[in-house]
Amino acid sequence: MLGQRNLDPQPGTHYRSSRLSAVNGQYFFATREGTLEGPFISRHDAEQSITRYIERMAMADKLLRHSSEHIDNLQRREAIKHNQEL
Repeated sequence: MLGQRNLDPQPGTHYRSSRLSAVNGQYFFATREGTLEGPFISRHDAEQSITRYIERMAMADKLLRHSSEHIDNLQRREAIKHNQEL
């Protein structure tokens, strides 16, 4: 599949593969960030955790962007205030 994620510097070919693995009856999933999450008792639990993990990562990204925008706005206000005082 040819595509580009938001963080990729350029488009590339990405091959789909299962992110789930089982080791000694316990289930784990691999993330794009390079972590291995688990163990989970069942495949079903691991699959549900993947969905929750993606939701958490999306929320964290949204909060980080919002915080960065807020800090930028505060810095702009301080710069304007400082320039007005001069």
